[in-house]
Amino acid sequence: MGTVVDDAAAAEFHEFFEAHYAELARLAHLLTGEADTADDLAADALLALWHRWDRVRNADHPVAYARGVVANLARTRIRSAVRERRRIVLFRAPRGGGYAVDDPDVSTIVDVQGALRRLPFRKRACVVLRHAFDLSERDTSLVLGISVGTVKSQTSRAVAELQRMLGPETPAAQVQVAVAAQRGGGTH
Repeated sequence: MGTVVDDAAAAEFHEFFEAHYAELARLAHLLTGEADTADDLAADALLALWHRWDRVRNADHPVAYARGVVANLARTRIRSAVRERRRIVLFRAPRGGGYAVDDPDVSTIVDVQGALRRLPFRKRACVVLRHAFDLSERDTSLVLGISVGTVKSQTSRAVAELQRMLGPETPAAQVQVAVAAQRGGGTH
C-alpha cells in the first residue's frame, strides 16, 4: 500500500479525520442501524483512506469518497449479518422441512430508525444521504456510484415505503422531516 508518512500528509489526514469522523460514524449508524458497529466502520473507512491518502487527498471530492467507503463497508456488514441470520434459521429449522415465520407487525414500527432498518440498502442509503445528510442528488450519486436518476427513483420509493411503514396518516413531508431530524446525530 502507498501510505504516505511525511509530516504534511499526516497533518492533513489528521485534520480530515477530525473534521469528518463523527459524520462518517453517523452515516454508518444510520445505514446499519447498529451504534456499536458505526464507530468501527468509520474507523475502518478512515484507515482505508489513510492507506490511499496520497491519492485521496488529490481527489475532487475526498469526503464523497470517504462516504462511499463507509457505504460499501456498511453494505458488506449488512450482507454478512443477513447471511449469518440465514445460517442460524437453517440451523434451527425443524428436521422435517419448512418452518413458520410470522410476518412482522408493521403497525408496531413507530420510529424512523426501525423503519429505516427495514429498507433495502440502496433505498436506505439514498434517503439517509439525501435527507439526514442533506446531500444533493448529484453528491448522493457520487457517494453510491449510481446515476442521478437512480438516486431520484430510489429516494422517492424509499420515502413511500417509510410512509407505508409508519402509517398511511403519515405524509411524505413528515417522513422526510423525521429522517432529517437524524442529521444532528442525537442518536449516536
